[in-house]
Amino acid sequence: MKPPPDQPEPLHPRVFDGHNDVLLHLWQAGDSRGERFFAGRAGHMDLARCRAGGLSGGFFAVWVPGEPGLDPRPDDPAPVHLALGPDRARRVTFEMAAILLRMAQDRPDALHLCRSAAEIAASEDAGAIAAVLHLEGCDGVGPELDEVEVLHAAGLRSLGPVWSRDTIFGHGVPFRHGISPDTGPGLTEAGKRLVDLCSARGIILDLSHLNEAGFWDVARRSTRPLVATHSNVHALCPATRNLTARQLRAIAESGGVVGLNYAVQFLRPDGRRDPDTPPEVLVRHLGAMVEALGEGGVALGSDFDGAVIPAAIGGAQGLGVLIDAMRRAGFGEALIARICRQNWIDLIGRVCG
Repeated sequence: MKPPPDQPEPLHPRVFDGHNDVLLHLWQAGDSRGERFFAGRAGHMDLARCRAGGLSGGFFAVWVPGEPGLDPRPDDPAPVHLALGPDRARRVTFEMAAILLRMAQDRPDALHLCRSAAEIAASEDAGAIAAVLHLEGCDGVGPELDEVEVLHAAGLRSLGPVWSRDTIFGHGVPFRHGISPDTGPGLTEAGKRLVDLCSARGIILDLSHLNEAGFWDVARRSTRPLVATHSNVHALCPATRNLTARQLRAIAESGGVVGLNYAVQFLRPDGRRDPDTPPEVLVRHLGAMVEALGEGGVALGSDFDGAVIPAAIGGAQGLGVLIDAMRRAGFGEALIARICRQNWIDLIGRVCG
C-alpha cells in the first residue's frame, strides 16, 4: 500500500542478514585479506552493494568445500556430499576464519567483527558492516571441541553442527525435494557435548542443515532459543532443507528465530533452480513464518554467494525489492523493521550478550 501523495515513500530499513558465503569465495580466490570485498567483486555482495541495499551486517559463514573433484556437479538433482577429511577441514576452517579477522583489522572503517548486540549497534552507527563469525558445519572440529573454544575466543558466535553432509556430531539433510527432513539418526554423543558447549558459551546453534532427528535432539538438550539461520517453510516447498509445521512450533515455543533463505529451490513449490522467481514467493514464506512464529520470530537469511537467488533481487543491492514486496503484501513498517534487522539483534542479545 503506497502512502498518500503528500507523504514521502518510507525509507528502507537497515538489513541484518542471517547467512552469506562471501568468505568461501574470497578463500577460493586466494584473497587472504578480503581485499576484493572492499574493492568490488563478482557475486552477490561486496561493500558497495551492501551499502547500496542497506545491508548493515550479518552472519559470515565459514563453509569448507568438498575435496577437489569429489563433490557432485551443481546440476545434480540428487547430490550426495561425502564427509570431509578432518585435517584438511580444520586447516580450511581456520584459513577462512582468518580472512574475516584480517578484514576487520585492515579496514576498521568498513567492517567490524562483532561478538554482541551492542557491538553490532556500534558498528552500524559507525557506518561499518557488522560481521558475526559463523561455522556452517563443524567438519574441522574434533570431538574434544578444542577448535570451538579457540574460535569462540577469536569471535565465533554462531555455528551449525553439520552442513548437508555427516560430521562426527550428526547427520545433515541431503538436498532432496518432495520428502521430509526425517532422513536419518540424531546427534552423536559428540554432538550432544557440542550442544552443551554452545549453551554454556552463548553460541547460537544453527539447525538449518540438520536432519529432523538431530533437530529434536537439540530441542530436548539446548537451554537456548532454537534457531535456523537460513531455512523456509516445508508446507510451501517440500524440500528436506525446509522446516515442518511441528519444527516451526518448537522454534516458536523456545523464543527462537528463522531467517528466510532466498535460494529459489527452497522457495518454489516445484523445487526448480529458476532465478525467474518473483519476490511474492518469498513473501508467501514470510507470511507463513509470521503466522507460525509470531512477529518476533522471523528474519532474513539470504544465502548470498551460496545459492541461486531470485533475479529480481540479484544481490545485496536489491534488498529493497523484497522490502517493497512486503509492503505491497500489507506488512506494516514495524513488522518489516523486525524482520529486516531487529529480530536478529534481539536474538543475538539474548544468546550472546
